[in-house]
Amino acid sequence: MSMWRNVGSAAVVKVGVMGLTGLVGLITSRMIIQNFGIEAYAQYGLLASLPTLLPFADLGLAAVVINAVAESEDPRRDPKMRRALLSTVRLLLIAAAVIVAVAFLLTLLDAWPVILGEGLMPEGNLVAGACLALFGISLPLTLGPRILIGLGRNTTQIATQVITAPLIFVLIGACVIFGVQADQYLAVAAYLASTVVAMIALAIAARLISPQLGTLAREVLHVRKAPGVSVINMAWPMLVQLLALPIAMQTGRIMVSHLGGVSELAEYNLGYQIFGIALQTISAAGVALWPIFARARAAGRVESPWVPTFWFLGGGLAIAGSMAAIAPWLASTISDGALELTWPLIITFVVFVTLQSAKYPVGMYMTDLAGLRFQVLPTIIMVPIALGGSWLLIPVLGAAGNLIAVSFAVAVCQVIPNLIYVRLDVRRRRLGAQVPAEAEAEAEADAAVR
Repeated sequence: MSMWRNVGSAAVVKVGVMGLTGLVGLITSRMIIQNFGIEAYAQYGLLASLPTLLPFADLGLAAVVINAVAESEDPRRDPKMRRALLSTVRLLLIAAAVIVAVAFLLTLLDAWPVILGEGLMPEGNLVAGACLALFGISLPLTLGPRILIGLGRNTTQIATQVITAPLIFVLIGACVIFGVQADQYLAVAAYLASTVVAMIALAIAARLISPQLGTLAREVLHVRKAPGVSVINMAWPMLVQLLALPIAMQTGRIMVSHLGGVSELAEYNLGYQIFGIALQTISAAGVALWPIFARARAAGRVESPWVPTFWFLGGGLAIAGSMAAIAPWLASTISDGALELTWPLIITFVVFVTLQSAKYPVGMYMTDLAGLRFQVLPTIIMVPIALGGSWLLIPVLGAAGNLIAVSFAVAVCQVIPNLIYVRLDVRRRRLGAQVPAEAEAEAEADAAVR
């Protein structure tokens, strides 16, 4: 009941947040298309999606933070947990500095048009560099959402996101009202809004585990006086996945930009915006399972993900099917008739959402060290399958070709092997739990006889 309450509340809150942010986001998209044009909208979607290509920027440390907080019996006073967070913050500060340096270098070399393709406008090189630099600066702030998830406060973490879309709308709307020619700089608004949300989440997390983050802030620069703990064992398998997954799954916009052109890219952006509502709702509900499985492992309990997997599969299909039914109308309304979503693209989005739904519960179960290590090789294999398939199919099928290739890669490299692993692991752990229980029962029986 606790599991379903957490998952259900996360899903309900996410639906509410996405209902508001989705509506505001659709209005914002229409405003961009009407006032700045299709090219500006295409670049806005291309640049705003850069963080999806860089989930590895946190070096896989999300797993360290969530597991450390979830397994702690007293997060306000646990020194072991604080040392794990201390090591995490130090590494995030280094990662942030590297990302800002890379953003400066790529901009200086005028490399962004080569990387991002035809979807970039004339001044897009400078804008892309600014977006990446803002992303790097805000990276250490992502500690807050991870702490909230580990505390089982996923609904709180989701609720903080409610201001993102309204803030983007206000910033872009101000440009329209005051006649600012910001068509090439619209994506900066998305990064500013995300930074504000991360700051709010960190402030809430700091209050919930007070005085831990205050102590951490005083210790972070004193490496010798306040040593951290080794986090590489948990971080490296997560990092490898975070390096491979965006290459396999989130390079669609770039490949469509290179192989399909601006029109296909704009339709792909629009489809992701519509079906992203379903993807984000499922993701929020799925992440709520992470601390539940982590606490169960710490307590020696076997918590099976099979029932949640069937529910997520059915729920994902239902949500995606509902979005598919209204997708043509939404696309026409948002773009004022300038864009339309083809049925092949809509159907492939439904398949993609359904597969993503099926993999979440088992993926959250596999967040221990053994589970994370198992996922490394299949995730690496995903890359050539997804990229090769996209390269072959996009010129023939357009944007839908990318989704077909990625969906196939998800099925054969994530869903199927993870289900097999979980089936064997649950059986092994249950047999391991039965042996001590039987030995204890025999000891009690012997003592009673004596």
